[in-house]
Order: sequence, then C-alpha cells, then structure tokens
Amino acid sequence: MTQKVALITGSSRGIGKATALRLAQEGYDIVINYARSKSSALKVAEEIEALGRKVLVVKANVGDVSKIKAMFQQIEEEFGRLDIFVNNAASGVQRPIMELEENHWDWTLNINSKALLFCAQEAAKLMEKNGGGKIVSISSLGSIRYLENYTVVGVSKAALEALTRYLAVELAPKNIVVNAVSGGAVDTEALTHFPNREELLQEAKEKTPAGRMVEIEDMVNCVMFLLSENSSMIRGQTIIVDGGISLLV
Repeated sequence: MTQKVALITGSSRGIGKATALRLAQEGYDIVINYARSKSSALKVAEEIEALGRKVLVVKANVGDVSKIKAMFQQIEEEFGRLDIFVNNAASGVQRPIMELEENHWDWTLNINSKALLFCAQEAAKLMEKNGGGKIVSISSLGSIRYLENYTVVGVSKAALEALTRYLAVELAPKNIVVNAVSGGAVDTEALTHFPNREELLQEAKEKTPAGRMVEIEDMVNCVMFLLSENSSMIRGQTIIVDGGISLLV
C-alpha cells in the first residue's frame, strides 16, 4: 500500500505509452488504459514488468462515465491508492464545420473533455487517502488557434484547459496539483487521422523557431516536470511545448 501508483489513459501508444514507461522507470506501478488496442496495451505492460514494476491493464472507453467508475474500482481493488493521473486519451472527428453532426460533437467532447472531469473526481477520492497527488492532461494548440478541420477537437481541448483551471482551485485543499501540457504537431500514430497530416508536418519542420518539430520525448519531459515536486506551485496552467511555432503570426 506504500508503493506509488500512476494511471495513464490511452497509454497503449504514443505520448501515453512513453509517459507510462518513464513513470515505471521512476519507480511507479502503472495502470495502462486502452479502448481498442489490447495487443498494444499488453506489449506496453510487458515492457513495464521488465522494469520490475507491477502493472494493471484496463480496457475502458473514458467517454463513458460507467466505464470510468469501473476502471477506478479496479484500481482501488488492485492497488488501494493512486498518486498520479495523466489524462492522455483522446479522440475526435475532423471535418469542416458545416459537415459536423451531433454524434461527432458528443463523441469528441465526451472523450476529450467529460472524461477529465469524471476521471478527476474518481482520482481525487483515491489521492486524498494518500495525502494528495498530481493530475496532468494533454492538450493541443487547436484549443487556442484555428486548425483546419479541427473545430470540435479544438473546442474539446479548450474545455479541457478551462476544466484544468477549475480543478486546480477546487482540488488544491486536497493537496492535488492539476495542470496541462499543450503540444504542437507531434508525429504520433494519432496524427495519421489528420486529413492534412503531411501539410502539418511540413509546416512544423520548416517554421518551428527551435529548428525542429516537437517529439514525443519533449512532451513527456514537460509532463514529468509537472508531476515532480519542482512544480508544486504551478497550478491550473497549460504549458505549451511547441518550439515557439505558436508565437508566429
């Protein structure tokens, strides 16, 4: 019951996977969450176990509150605690505004925004038992600037960032620190779903002031900083990791 535990949603690939492995290397037992890719999740679990850490693999669509509650029940039964929650799972429909339908809106907002609220509620209940914890969400530049075909995803990420601020205030008395990390274009599997993927990657490579596009490790480094004691007085903030590209007009 004294071994610290971290939950990373959507951790069968990409930024979620890399964060889970880094936390395992730091000595945390890990909860891997996935929605569809069981084989990928199990491979990540094997890597974590090879590091000598315990791992729990949970299938759950975090856009469904009943699935969220069931996932946290499993975590409590397996570990009896939670110290870190990385809200990484994301999905979304990418179409022009005039082609968006109600189910596109509901699906995207449920997974990208609603999930944070109800996962945070459950996480806070477990964290409070151990004297506190850390919550970090993954956002994107589409929350604050126009990206083609990104309307509903951008709105969902803007909601995530606003919710981060509210959670930071209301969970502070429980010694729970809440922040977010917003990334520029990162060449992950998720980017393959972008209709204009090649254009985005080319722009990031050519225009990023830092001289290169953002990589997964850049995002993970920022997440790990926000999960450390070095950032305990940073609350409710969204830190942008984009090599400076959002500073350009």
